Amino acid sequence: MKNQVQTAGAQRGFSLVEILVVLVIMGLLISVVAPTVLNRADEARVQKVYADFKAIETALKIYRLDNYVYPTTEQGLEALVEPSSLDPEPRNFKTGGYLQQLPIDPWGRPYLYLSPGENGEIDLYSLGADGLSGGEEQNADIGNWVKEE
Repeated sequence: MKNQVQTAGAQRGFSLVEILVVLVIMGLLISVVAPTVLNRADEARVQKVYADFKAIETALKIYRLDNYVYPTTEQGLEALVEPSSLDPEPRNFKTGGYLQQLPIDPWGRPYLYLSPGENGEIDLYSLGADGLSGGEEQNADIGNWVKEE
């Protein structure tokens, strides 16, 4: 019984200075690591855009093989999920569609589509994080005509 009382009395907590030192060290580590981690997240979003472009382009090519033309701008990418009733109507629309659902860009907006495109046969693009035309870094427009970095 006497040992239990002595053990309980011998335990002590951390001093305020020790806690402050640990907090300062953690703050320094976070200030060094956070920009690197956040930059990686931005890079991952851009890589997702290019991966989505490849998947959509593949679906568009198969659509063209089946129906002899790409969907028009008016038909949009929705023509890959459900047959369009706009001209030119698809002649041989694949049962189940060409995509189960349309992907959205990493910023929560649908990808934009032009056919015929201004930069190629078809243009796929995202307006970036701000959703506005133009911009720099994360706000820059990303199109399928630009090579992946």
